Amino acid sequence: MSRRNIYYWKCDRPVAFHGTGPRATAEASIQESLCSEIARRFNQEKVSLVTRPSQGNHLTWTTQINGTSLFIRVENGPEGDCQLEMESAVMERVSETGVRVPKIHAVDVSRDRVPFAWQAMEQLPFPDLNQSIKAGQLNVPVIASSIGEAIGRWQNIRPDGFGPLDLEPLRATGRFIGFHKSYTNYFLLNLDNHLAFLTEREFFTENERRRVKEAIDQHQDLLRLSSGCLVHKDLALWNVLGTKRSVEAFIDFDDAICGDPTDDLSLLGCFHNGAFLEFAVRGYRSFQPEPDSFLPRFWLHLLRNMIVKAVIRVGAGYFEKSSDFFLIGASSSGPELRAFTRARIDLAIDALKTTAPLSYL
Repeated sequence: MSRRNIYYWKCDRPVAFHGTGPRATAEASIQESLCSEIARRFNQEKVSLVTRPSQGNHLTWTTQINGTSLFIRVENGPEGDCQLEMESAVMERVSETGVRVPKIHAVDVSRDRVPFAWQAMEQLPFPDLNQSIKAGQLNVPVIASSIGEAIGRWQNIRPDGFGPLDLEPLRATGRFIGFHKSYTNYFLLNLDNHLAFLTEREFFTENERRRVKEAIDQHQDLLRLSSGCLVHKDLALWNVLGTKRSVEAFIDFDDAICGDPTDDLSLLGCFHNGAFLEFAVRGYRSFQPEPDSFLPRFWLHLLRNMIVKAVIRVGAGYFEKSSDFFLIGASSSGPELRAFTRARIDLAIDALKTTAPLSYL
């Protein structure tokens, strides 16, 4: 299916919130046919798959092929989404900028032989950095600066258009082209639906919904971009691999778009404090100049991203989870995640109105 009408896949896909909960056990029928397909593609007599728990969109496994460790992802949603092909192309281009990503060994979204799309990538021997920060062991100055540097590097990829990238031009010409001619149109896409959902589910009162909408409406002039850059769009520490002192690779470019250069930095602001962001911006500046109107654009994108995260967290029941859930800190709880989400939305609105410094986080 096309992602033309998608602002963010997890909450805007036709089957909203599909795959947003833990899925430790895959359907046996999928694993059996996947084994056969992997064996055929890699010319193996037999393939053994080990199921891995997933809290993302995809079912996941690991396997060994001729001594190489592979990580396998399957998209089996009813929409027939082909984004694994686009993501694989994006990751190849990102690797050319000097940012390490897993090598893609195979991808098939045709659904000709099996009723799902699948991707086989290099399995890197590093945990995600969310584990280190939850344990209080992360070297924040080094890690945040390294993430900022990577953002600056992949922003040298500059697709045409805005928003999610269209698979058809990629197949025809190898070019990345966003579905939307106007960044404003993409940024506002489904915003009213998101706000209505949060109000109907009593995350917002009607006055709070209106306050968010007015804050965005009053700053729409910041959205008038003549061109954009590659945005990861799901930049969080569970999508960064490494050690407590080093960043080794970035994963999950499934939601990548062409957008505003402050967007990925604002995504870090959805989780981290001002000190983390200041280190990230310092690393970013070593590869890209700070955009014009950086602070108001940063706060505006933080607000938009927090609205999306609130929709996902409400819709998928994240506020009822315990501290072992990947989004929730050690010794914390779902209600505390809800309070944090509300507080960060309020903070973004206030900071946008006053053009507050990053230390306001």
